[in-house]
Amino acid sequence: MSDMVSPWVQRFAPLIPNGEVLDLACGSGRHSRHMTSLGHAVVAVDRDPEALAAAAGPGIVTSDIDLEADGAAWPFGPQRFAGIVVTNYLHRPLLAALVGSLAPNGVLIYETFADGNAAFGKPSNPDFLLKAGELLELARAQGLRVIAFEEGIVNKAEQAGEQSGSRQAMVQRICAVQPEFPREAALLGGVEN
Repeated sequence: MSDMVSPWVQRFAPLIPNGEVLDLACGSGRHSRHMTSLGHAVVAVDRDPEALAAAAGPGIVTSDIDLEADGAAWPFGPQRFAGIVVTNYLHRPLLAALVGSLAPNGVLIYETFADGNAAFGKPSNPDFLLKAGELLELARAQGLRVIAFEEGIVNKAEQAGEQSGSRQAMVQRICAVQPEFPREAALLGGVEN
């Protein structure tokens, strides 16, 4: 497993205002560590205690939560996080509550596998693959403003944050903000293409 930050996350992380960041399904914490390097306190959530042990570090509070367990409720309150980062994870019942935990000027950075990925390997179960335009629909339904959206084939090493590799994946990714996020910050925030 790579410790490299996803280029998508790296590109849009500077937009997250000062405050706490949620790294959902954090794995070994590559994005948690990146967020702390930008000055954020991080709540890193995963259901794998081994991964959480690897994710632990200064500025990172780890939380062993299985959000997919029967009867599991979303454990975070509304408007708590300045930023929410999700990569390589999808559990649709969480999506509305997840967005509800964004602060009024918060930033959502989401990147995961999409329909069509079965042609390239795992994951291939439709329950774990976004439908065409699904993240755009989520943003619209939740009143978010889209800063950037991409859908298509990428090098799977890039998806995992690795430097090299030739496997491909079908992904969907979005950076979206709450309505109170200053428009000028998105346009002039030094985000490189």
